[in-house]
Amino acid sequence: MRKGFYIVLTTTFCLVSEVNVNAQNFEPRTTFNVELSLPGAMANTPFKNIMQGLASCAVYSQYSFPFHLNIGAGVKYALFTVNEFAVPSPIYGNIQSGTGFLKIGHDKFHTDQFATDIGVKVGYSEHFVLTDVNKANDKYPLRLNSTTVETTLGLILSVDERNSYRLVLGHGIHGFGFDPYMIGLDSNEGYDPEGFNKLTQYFLVGFGYTLYFNGQKTD
Repeated sequence: MRKGFYIVLTTTFCLVSEVNVNAQNFEPRTTFNVELSLPGAMANTPFKNIMQGLASCAVYSQYSFPFHLNIGAGVKYALFTVNEFAVPSPIYGNIQSGTGFLKIGHDKFHTDQFATDIGVKVGYSEHFVLTDVNKANDKYPLRLNSTTVETTLGLILSVDERNSYRLVLGHGIHGFGFDPYMIGLDSNEGYDPEGFNKLTQYFLVGFGYTLYFNGQKTD
């Protein structure tokens, strides 16, 4: 799955490079954005093998300057569930994350309807590990916190001067290492403990919607 993600990302950049740059008639300024994505666990081996991404939702407002720099702020919710088939005995539960973030990026209309938005979201996250085993052991919820850094590429298609839709590709890093003990397992299940310190990472594939509040006409 990870290889497929990188193939899609590479192909996307190639397609963007082929787009002819035309003068646009409208440059949006303030926008409201919603992104719904499917996350995939990667990098930290036990996290990648045990946890399954189920949903990621980001809501944020953004302001674009005339020189294509944009800044924004928003919140995000993400859900990863325990793969019960990846552990020796069934464990039911999930990891839920809430993040407040700031965004900085570069957006540009390549034609009157097609634009790209490349950005980085940096924020603070609260993670809640909720499993039946932890609950039985009076560790419910197990609470963690970390910084989160997420890079995204948005391929945007404008419907009109008020609305657009986008394909979202991204990669994120949570500033904590995942280990099997977090979900209630009583052993490391054969994973190398040295690998538990490797930061948790994930990729994103999804769609988004943007509402333009105002803009500037250009020649």
